[in-house]
Amino acid sequence: MNAAKKLADAIRTSLGPRGMDKMLVSANNDVTITNDGATILNKMEVTHPAAKMLVELAKSQDIAAGDGTTSVTVLCGSLLNKCIGLLERGVHPTVISDAMGRACDKACEILQSMAIPLDIDDREALIQAATTSLGSKVVAQYSNVLAPIAVDAVLKILDKERPEMVDLRDIKILRKSGGTIDDTEMVPGLILDSKSSKAAGGPTRVENAKIALIQFCISPPKTDMENSVVVSDYQQMDRILKEERNYIIGLIKKIKNSGCNVLLIQKSILRDAVTDLSLHYLAKAKILVVRDVERDDVEFIAKTLKCAPVAHVDQLTPDKLGHATLVASVQCGADKMVKITGIENMGNTVSVLCRGSNKLVIEEADRSLHDALCVIRCLVQKRFLIVGGGAPEVEVSQQLGKWGRTLSGMDAVCVKAFADALEVIPYTLAENAGLNPIEIVTELRNKHATTGNANFGINVRKGTITDILLENVVQPLLVSTSALSLATECVRMILKIDDICPVR
Repeated sequence: MNAAKKLADAIRTSLGPRGMDKMLVSANNDVTITNDGATILNKMEVTHPAAKMLVELAKSQDIAAGDGTTSVTVLCGSLLNKCIGLLERGVHPTVISDAMGRACDKACEILQSMAIPLDIDDREALIQAATTSLGSKVVAQYSNVLAPIAVDAVLKILDKERPEMVDLRDIKILRKSGGTIDDTEMVPGLILDSKSSKAAGGPTRVENAKIALIQFCISPPKTDMENSVVVSDYQQMDRILKEERNYIIGLIKKIKNSGCNVLLIQKSILRDAVTDLSLHYLAKAKILVVRDVERDDVEFIAKTLKCAPVAHVDQLTPDKLGHATLVASVQCGADKMVKITGIENMGNTVSVLCRGSNKLVIEEADRSLHDALCVIRCLVQKRFLIVGGGAPEVEVSQQLGKWGRTLSGMDAVCVKAFADALEVIPYTLAENAGLNPIEIVTELRNKHATTGNANFGINVRKGTITDILLENVVQPLLVSTSALSLATECVRMILKIDDICPVR
């Protein structure tokens, strides 16, 4: 318990918009700067088995809601702290566990009653929720750029008939250094990280493109088994080279006959996907070649272009091709990339070009954008908003306290401890913002004791307590309920463990 509590305390300082960032240094001196709870815990070397459960907890929150990973860890640490106090007073772990389960269910009901229904067509409300998520990140000052991108990207891939089936893999984020985060944009079409091959003077711009996505190699075949061919004279050598040339020309003729003028070639592991000779003949055939397309990107490209990946040259027919107005190689910072625009019958996918001045900034912008996308996905799946700034936690704490007074015996004591543990969120927010936490939390309690003040929370920018709803600091209900449920579940699991036994 103490090990898990200590880990939660280490994360506490990075909670909220004024939270500090962590610099993570790996064994080979790779540096990561972030304040995302899941990233910090995932990269930390945690050896204690109970503390590892907190790492898994943050991962679960990341999968379930995508945001609130720091909150869930801090909340779990606070609940464990209260449990230690109850155990020292002689309360049985099973009694604490059952009471915590009941308190969590009641807390989720209270949060549901506080929630504000959301219309999915209200773009401004969605942008406010994404801005709140980005507010605690390193890239908070660019939330006016990233929040609308996150909202528009999710709404574009959203199927209104099946809103629960939002798959974030349909949003591809391509990271390119050079420029600033202000240059981040949603690209109308498809962008590929691979460069177009300019060998042998092949085209780098094609209009009215007919695009083929191939998974076979345009290079001389290799034998299935490891063996060597002994060439004894020049005639045999010429014959081998001639056969190779004829084989490659045969493949390229079949590709040309299908009507294809842009070729996307999947990366090959066993042999070269294309050779210099094949690139020469492809350039003669006026076919733009993009090689080394990653295996993971094939599904996304096929879905976007509405073309089928072709595994053998004989299966390459005109109906397997994708169509676009323009395919061109464009300069992006120091690198080049391939941009495909004007795609016919484009699939429900989105490409986002994420820019930044250096690798650390781009990686953090990518993580922050992912969190914002997850927040919008949560709102699409469960269309309720809730205020932030520690307001829901204090309100739940107050109402649980009242409910606890109607119970009897040890249940009342455990529910009171659960209610007190929730106040760690506003306490930490105030502490990280440089305010007096005891004074702020006491003032918040007094506000929430009066009915009608459920939305009052900590305004970090002004350093006072205000109606957070008027400040537009909102977050999805799913983030708060998921954090409460997962933290309670983790604490109950740790409570049930009474000994650690090493085994062979």
